Amino acid sequence: MRKNPKIVILGAGPCGLGAAWRLEELGYKDFKVFEKNFSPGGLSSSFLDERGFTWDIGGHILFSHYRYFDRVIQSVFKKDLLEHQREAWIFIKERWVPYPFQYNIRYLSEKDIKACLKGLEELKKKTKRPKNFKEWILKNFGKGIAKLFMLPYNSKQWAFPLDKMSYDWIGERVAIPDIKRIKENIKFKRDDKNWGPNRKFKFPLRGGIGEIWKRIYGKLNQKNFFFGEEAIKIYTRKKCIIFKRGRKENYDVLITSISLDVFVLNSDLSQKSLVKNLYHSGIYVFGIGLKSKVPEYLQEKSWIYFPEKKFVFHRVTLFSNYSPYNAPAGCWSLLVEISESRYKKIAKKNLEREIIQGLKKAKFIKKEEEIVDLWSHYEPYAYPIPSLNRNKGLKILNMLEKFDIYSRGRFGAWKYEVGNQDHSFMQGVEVVDKILFNKKELTVWHPEIVNK
Repeated sequence: MRKNPKIVILGAGPCGLGAAWRLEELGYKDFKVFEKNFSPGGLSSSFLDERGFTWDIGGHILFSHYRYFDRVIQSVFKKDLLEHQREAWIFIKERWVPYPFQYNIRYLSEKDIKACLKGLEELKKKTKRPKNFKEWILKNFGKGIAKLFMLPYNSKQWAFPLDKMSYDWIGERVAIPDIKRIKENIKFKRDDKNWGPNRKFKFPLRGGIGEIWKRIYGKLNQKNFFFGEEAIKIYTRKKCIIFKRGRKENYDVLITSISLDVFVLNSDLSQKSLVKNLYHSGIYVFGIGLKSKVPEYLQEKSWIYFPEKKFVFHRVTLFSNYSPYNAPAGCWSLLVEISESRYKKIAKKNLEREIIQGLKKAKFIKKEEEIVDLWSHYEPYAYPIPSLNRNKGLKILNMLEKFDIYSRGRFGAWKYEVGNQDHSFMQGVEVVDKILFNKKELTVWHPEIVNK
């Protein structure tokens, strides 16, 4: 590699913008960013529809594991950034249970509380090391909690067989139950809701989550960005990219946040079979705009989980609670999410009707006349699944580096455990430091350190 390589970045989502930010911070000029869409943000984009409602591709929020990322956010948001205390809940058997479920089972019926405690007591017996995510749930939560919430909810969210998933990604993302603490919560009727790194989060006053990435892009030299350019062929040995509209671009170093499987299949690499080990799920997102007052029992809530099969969706976000400007005056809004994969296909026919009926069952909507807006979006790549064979597929990351190609970001690195917005941005920052200064990357290769 030459001393000052020409760097090409594919993707202007959080990862690509992180790389561009770091390059400009260093005064580095020989780089270009190509994005297939016509605006920055990637999966963290936002949309303003014709009725004045703002929508995101799911219930994105802003929280951070990094001081560097915090400083960047502060530099682009002098104000206009709201802070919230998380109010996440589970709606189950006509009851509202605070998140995390396992520490708030006192809200369940007496019968279900006993079943949960019995399952936890049985965990004291010695059991074999779990082989997959399903076994890990049963080993750590017991049959009661697993049956009521952990197994059905995770099956809906991932849309993937839990016995085909690993559990080495979990880290800080799941609260491991402490039976003594759970019993004390029941005895003293104590809520236990402050677990996890996202217990406080931020959200832009206007523009949805995409406003973050628009502002970061706005601080960069826009002459380096090329939108509406989709890479369709990558010649790894010639170090050349062909774009859909006919453009050809050479590079010395390539940073890509294109979905890893798509990148490999569009390249001249011979190891294409490795990506057969990479699975993902997609997501249907529906925005429901309502002209009425927010029901009192929903006014302070952030999002709600729905583990039961009678609801087609797995999560509903009270989107106008994130910011009053997400909905026009006199209105409020919900974001509804439904996952699918090759293992679980969603019947599109009557899907809107199923969603509305589900929202009525949960008493979010009293009458359909309230609905004044219905927005929808399908995202084929939503969750990079940590399958049992995922790490076999990720051998391709090291192979790519031999050709001066660095695949990073939520789907570029294919690591859900470091796939949040802050993680993805910092993957871009860290890979630049790797390329230019040979510094170690922590986020991709050592998520257990990053997420402590």
